[in-house]
Amino acid sequence: MESEARALNYYTHGSAAPTIQAMVEAETRRIYTPEKEATTVKERLRKLEKERSKARAKAAKISKAEKTSPSISVFAILGTLFVAVLMVFVVLAQINFNETAAEAVRLNMHRAELEERYRVLELAFESAVDIKEVERFARDELGMSRPDSEVIIIISSTPRDSAMVINSGESKGIQGFASFIKSLTEYFR
Repeated sequence: MESEARALNYYTHGSAAPTIQAMVEAETRRIYTPEKEATTVKERLRKLEKERSKARAKAAKISKAEKTSPSISVFAILGTLFVAVLMVFVVLAQINFNETAAEAVRLNMHRAELEERYRVLELAFESAVDIKEVERFARDELGMSRPDSEVIIIISSTPRDSAMVINSGESKGIQGFASFIKSLTEYFR
């Protein structure tokens, strides 16, 4: 718009002929006529109306597709089933754990009872064995007697044991080996 005003100013004050000025004015009127603007506005409205109707048709298609067939992913179904199976296994494992824990408690109580019974029986056994009663039974029933201090028992063994003391000085070389063999033969005789 500013460039047109400059051109108009140039043509009005400059050396250009009045016909050029008339041409510029006519062109300006032609470009900015209300009819032209009304036509472009109407065209825009038509375009917008077409786009709007296309968008409504698309929305109707989407809405119709959503209403007629809700689609669920196969992976969503499989995932849900997998989680459900896992939950069942967790519940079963918890039940098994609780049963095992109860059994462990019961067995620990039984073990404590058995340990107490063992202590009682051990005390009863220790009190039941009396040395004097054992001596009386051995003397009266079995005919045994205590050994006197004069009684000497000799135990004889058939092979005689012998030992040999080896020199504390170390023999070197063949002499040391020969003395080792000789001591072995004397030991096994």
